Amino acid sequence: MTTRTETIPLVDETELAVTVGEPEGAAVRGGIVVLHSSHGVTERTERIVEGLAGEGWLTIAPHLFHRDGASRFDDAASVSEGAQRVSGASVLADSDASFGWLADKGVPSDRMGVLGFDLGATAALVVASQRALGAAVTVAAAGVQAPLADGLPALLDVIGELTCPWLGLYGETGDPVDPSDVDRLREAAHASGAVVDVVVFPAAEHRFDADEVAPGAEDPLEDGDVEGTRSEARNRVLNWFDAHLR
Repeated sequence: MTTRTETIPLVDETELAVTVGEPEGAAVRGGIVVLHSSHGVTERTERIVEGLAGEGWLTIAPHLFHRDGASRFDDAASVSEGAQRVSGASVLADSDASFGWLADKGVPSDRMGVLGFDLGATAALVVASQRALGAAVTVAAAGVQAPLADGLPALLDVIGELTCPWLGLYGETGDPVDPSDVDRLREAAHASGAVVDVVVFPAAEHRFDADEVAPGAEDPLEDGDVEGTRSEARNRVLNWFDAHLR
């Protein structure tokens, strides 16, 4: 299973770069849009796209920084700058183009999901509050009471409009979100009437999107019975999509 990068024309006459993964030799179970972290499209992002495709999901990851000609940032200053380049409007435009790509491949909207990490998690909740989808999963969605970036809303302002089942994953320590804010977000999400499950791990070890894998440790994106928090988090994500995208 491999990934590839292609472009999608946008209505503003620019082009959106996307990394895509397609299942091989099996029926497509549905489609998932992956919204990357503030580091951009990293090797781990590509591995996640590849892994989801290996599970039977048609997967697409839009490059959210494409308007600035960038795909990833490595230093802390650039990461912060990258987050400020994303707005609610740009996220919706890029997500809409990705959903359109899935629709062209025959995936109906109730079998489309969105998965976001960090900055992309915040963006995913904005998308899930504005677009009719089958399921949403976020990992470390920040900007709960105050906006994460100037162009993004505070999550408490949009979470009450959730359109689909939502799984939120957080770490009690190591995540950029205070546990009390997680509680507020959970409570507000339940008021939307959507199915909601928010899981708080003891630390940020659930971040299976992290590029680093400890020497000698098994990669939680690989197939097989891999123990550990990252593997548990990944399995929760897969189970959520299995349960709701059908």
